[in-house]
Amino acid sequence: MDEIKAFEHQQYMNVETYRKSGATVQTPVWFVEVNGELCFTTETRSGKVKRLRHDPAVRVAPWKVNGELLGDWYSGTARFLSAEETPLVDKFFSRKYGFQKFLFGLLGKLQRRERVFLGIRVTTL
Repeated sequence: MDEIKAFEHQQYMNVETYRKSGATVQTPVWFVEVNGELCFTTETRSGKVKRLRHDPAVRVAPWKVNGELLGDWYSGTARFLSAEETPLVDKFFSRKYGFQKFLFGLLGKLQRRERVFLGIRVTTL
């Protein structure tokens, strides 16, 4: 999938979600590619989760955490990953982000924040 290649060797992607009003919200996230999907994790009670439960349509682009766009925007559809899928995705996160991922995971556990994993199937440019 050529669209996925745009995200190779990138640390962040920007996920653009839609409010009920149609307004967009852009958020940079860590991600990994697993089985043709761009996967990320977020807190269960985050705004992204609320918006994606209402409308799974997204746009994504390779991104720097400082807001610099590194490539084109792609349309896609997000889905919530099953409990069976999350261990594999979590393993990919550990490989890609190493100690940073460990620290963020530890902080989340200490704060007792639940997380959810999502996958985005990129559909078009």
